[in-house]
Amino acid sequence: MASFFIPLTGLEADSTALNTIANDLSNMNTTAFKGQSANFSDLFYQQIGSAGSGDPVQVGAGTQVASISTDFTQGSINSTGSATDVALNGNGFFVINDGGVSEYTRAGNFSLDASGNLMTQSGQSVMGYPASNGIVNTNSPLTRISIPVGQVEPPKATTTMNMTANLNATSSAGATFPGQITVYDSLGVSHVATVTYTQTGTNTWSYSVALPAGDFSSGTSTPVTGSMTFDAAGNLASVTQGSGTPQTVGTAAGDISQIPLSFSGLSDGAANLNIQWNLLGTSGNPTISQVAASSAVSATTQDGYESGQYQSFTIASDGTVSATFSNGQQLAVGQLALANVTNVQGLKMLGDGNYATTMASGAASVSASGTAGLGTLQDGALEESNVNISAEFSNLIIAQRAFEANSKAVTTFDTVTQETINMIH
Repeated sequence: MASFFIPLTGLEADSTALNTIANDLSNMNTTAFKGQSANFSDLFYQQIGSAGSGDPVQVGAGTQVASISTDFTQGSINSTGSATDVALNGNGFFVINDGGVSEYTRAGNFSLDASGNLMTQSGQSVMGYPASNGIVNTNSPLTRISIPVGQVEPPKATTTMNMTANLNATSSAGATFPGQITVYDSLGVSHVATVTYTQTGTNTWSYSVALPAGDFSSGTSTPVTGSMTFDAAGNLASVTQGSGTPQTVGTAAGDISQIPLSFSGLSDGAANLNIQWNLLGTSGNPTISQVAASSAVSATTQDGYESGQYQSFTIASDGTVSATFSNGQQLAVGQLALANVTNVQGLKMLGDGNYATTMASGAASVSASGTAGLGTLQDGALEESNVNISAEFSNLIIAQRAFEANSKAVTTFDTVTQETINMIH
């Protein structure tokens, strides 16, 4: 009988709504959970006649759950301080891999497995762009993000160095000033290179670059020598290498901007140490001057370092994962990838906060965070559930009242049916 069928459809729809609300409330503390709501629509209609004007007279057949929509708005960001936690602020999903199948999630409460791979709580690999020698290649296929836990970063021999110094213009001929800088060979062993400046005349100084004699298997050090001249303003004007001819300091054709230094026969068995001594700073101006002030070295830079043990890792806002080593170096080991779809309501929920694409959602487009409309990342934080407890309680009361009303309709129709039967008897 339609009298019973119609309220039964209401009871079924209201039961689905109550289940949806209950699921939202039970997941209000679930990382990056997105609340849902049940949307009703009326069922088909039966025409039982027509009015005098020809208008159809129709009787409805009840209700149904037309859709359950997911609220993909941003949840609050809560700081955790854990390096493996990362919050996505804005559009998109993390890309994860489950047995070769791509899935997507907003939950960034990751962890490391025994091999140092970044994993989800349910065991999927977190995917991203690979890095080689600290350079991320966003044109390569996605791969799992792996942290070099327990690994040692190889040393890097010094190839360039720079010294910012002033030589006292009031010094007398024969005055010397030593400047020192620590450099590294191919085995990561440090050596103290001493640059000795000696004034040989007005606005003219000689230089001699040497390592300690004990650093060589022969027990002797052959220094790299030459001379420097300064203009009337104290700027480095020209450099002479060895017994060669003076060369103007600059970047024009024929100018000199670097002095090559080479040391061979190191006692530790390292490769020959070949270093370019940069005479110009980042602004393109010489970093060695001669003015009436005490001779001093204000800064030194070089690009070598010793080997280092892995210590920690961080995730930048663009998703770049950088490992930090005990030698103070940071090395990019990958970059988290993000994805988005045209219709997020078409995503299939898999549980554990994971989603899969469907024909309705469209294929996922993958890119780096902060590009293609994707959000940015925050390390040491998690996105909270966006469930609004006040709204859910209000919806719960409405769904409860609707369920009670439909239940009352069933009991009313039962009473009417019973009265009808009694009339027959």
